[in-house]
Amino acid sequence: MTVLSENDVDTRLANSAWQRESNAIAREWKLADFAAAIAFVNRVADLAEQANHHPDIDLHGWNKVSLRLSTHSEGGITQADLDMAGRIDALA
Repeated sequence: MTVLSENDVDTRLANSAWQRESNAIAREWKLADFAAAIAFVNRVADLAEQANHHPDIDLHGWNKVSLRLSTHSEGGITQADLDMAGRIDALA
């Protein structure tokens, strides 16, 4: 898998809530309550297991979930990260 250029990533994220952060893409969700946040994390975990591509997940506050995607084995952002971001967006 090839690491995408910063320009490629920025172009592909132009109309997205995901943001490039160094060698990863990140997004935060604010959910209705703690239970909704946990349910969302569990749905993301199921997707990640199916794709064998796992985001860094932070649950903070009582209803916020932050996700960060990077292809660690490649040292940057690849198409796999953008594909997973799209799958996660479809959950929300």
